[in-house]
Amino acid sequence: MTRLKGKVALITGAGQGVGQGIAYALAAEGARIAVVGRTAGKLDETCAEIRRRGGEAQPFVADVMVKDDIERCVAQVAEHFGGINVLVNNAQVVPLGRLLDVTDEAFMQGIDSGPLATMRLMRACYPHLRGDGAVVNCVSSAAVRWDASGYGHYAAVKEAIRSLTRAAACEWGVDGIRVNAIAPHAMSPGMAGWVAERPDEAAAFFKTIPLQRVGDCEKDIGRAVAMIVSADAGYLTGATIPLDGGQAYWG
Repeated sequence: MTRLKGKVALITGAGQGVGQGIAYALAAEGARIAVVGRTAGKLDETCAEIRRRGGEAQPFVADVMVKDDIERCVAQVAEHFGGINVLVNNAQVVPLGRLLDVTDEAFMQGIDSGPLATMRLMRACYPHLRGDGAVVNCVSSAAVRWDASGYGHYAAVKEAIRSLTRAAACEWGVDGIRVNAIAPHAMSPGMAGWVAERPDEAAAFFKTIPLQRVGDCEKDIGRAVAMIVSADAGYLTGATIPLDGGQAYWG
């Protein structure tokens, strides 16, 4: 498993959940991992596990909602590893709730941590990605839910990321940069919290997944991302890949 040997991957929100699973999977394929997030302790745990498995990883503390943090982090990663080949935008503050309940402040946190952070990170990494780079942005099937109640703000934030993903793919393809989005369902801490908070809704939701299970952060989501950013998917760009067991129908 060395199809990413020599590559450097910067992954946000890699201290837990989906980001951590992606970090493990890409490291298993030989990538050197820049583990990025706000909480140093969680980043250290992810790095320790990657190293225990024989991989290479380095933690970088940064808040994706702070522009200066993004620029500093990207510069530090490029200096430490000698470049950046893969960017995974995973970190996100999730603004859940009904339209009359979600505050402007909560919605703007979703914007700042989602499409704005995604755009800033892609811009900052662009010079390093030119030639043979890959970007994966995490989105959601919330926009195509059978019942969008309580998910309007979240869907709006994630659909903005999908639009930026498509634009980047079209604009940067000539530069040798592929840009795709994934819409995963995985048993992350966020998903586990949602299941605990809304058990009836969660039970109904699980029944709509053809494969009858929620994905594993590393085996189901991480390994798919490893393929997407590798040469095996060298002709894939501008797409949204629903890693959700067949649940969503994008139409």
